[in-house]
Amino acid sequence: MPPTPATPEATAELAPAANEPANAAGDEALPSAAIEAFADDPDFVTALARGLAVLMTLSDKRRHMSIAQVSHRTGIPRAAARRSLHTLAKLGFAAADDARRFYLRPRVLSLSHAYLSASPLVVVAQPILDRLGESLQAACSLGILDDDEIVYLARSTSSRIMSPTLNVGRRLPAYCTSIGHALLAHVPQDELDAYLRRVRFQPFTAHTPTSAQALLPYLDAVRESGYAFASQLMEPHLCTLAVPVRDTGGHYVAGINLILQGRPLARAEMAERYYQPLLQAAMDLGASLLP
Repeated sequence: MPPTPATPEATAELAPAANEPANAAGDEALPSAAIEAFADDPDFVTALARGLAVLMTLSDKRRHMSIAQVSHRTGIPRAAARRSLHTLAKLGFAAADDARRFYLRPRVLSLSHAYLSASPLVVVAQPILDRLGESLQAACSLGILDDDEIVYLARSTSSRIMSPTLNVGRRLPAYCTSIGHALLAHVPQDELDAYLRRVRFQPFTAHTPTSAQALLPYLDAVRESGYAFASQLMEPHLCTLAVPVRDTGGHYVAGINLILQGRPLARAEMAERYYQPLLQAAMDLGASLLP
């Protein structure tokens, strides 16, 4: 018998969220593909990897998701996704509403807190970010490059930026963020070439670089000027300026940025106002970080 056509309800259930790029669901690499790459490793625990993929999917979408949606977003078989969600719920990391849509519970914060409270980078950076944000009356953040994304590790306590994409713990593509540009510009050439071959560009705005050819001029500008400027690459009306942080061994370990929301400034004006204070903060932080 021919397959039964998908119902409108099922199609809607599997549709991408409204804040995702239109082609994200089709072009984005599924977690299941990364898990399958370790199929020949006898010590690799597939069930654990699937559980973590499900956890990250719930975190990334920031909404209640059905078993079918989790399976679709991860590429994990529906039965395995159901078992992972059941286990996460039993352990207190997730719960389900009356419609059997799953969401995260506060217990997941214990995972990130363990990392943040033990990281010398975060502990040393927080007072520096607070002073910088207070003196400039602007939001300032610390981020690192983790695989192909940046992760925000700290924000100034005086931050007035309301965008949820800039919260601590949030992961964003490196190619459309100022911290990403500031750090990608200084990775070894072979690593940069590998990144450009595997990254899947998505157009978050009309200004987002969507190819290696479009990204490279941004990185060249970082090497020439010492800072990265990103205007409306991730969100409309959001512009940022970032500088890299180097530890005492000269290694690029993080980036600090300043975020303005509302009326984007031109590159020259942004740099004239904020580059020197950002650079000094990065130097102060780097001087306290051992290789």
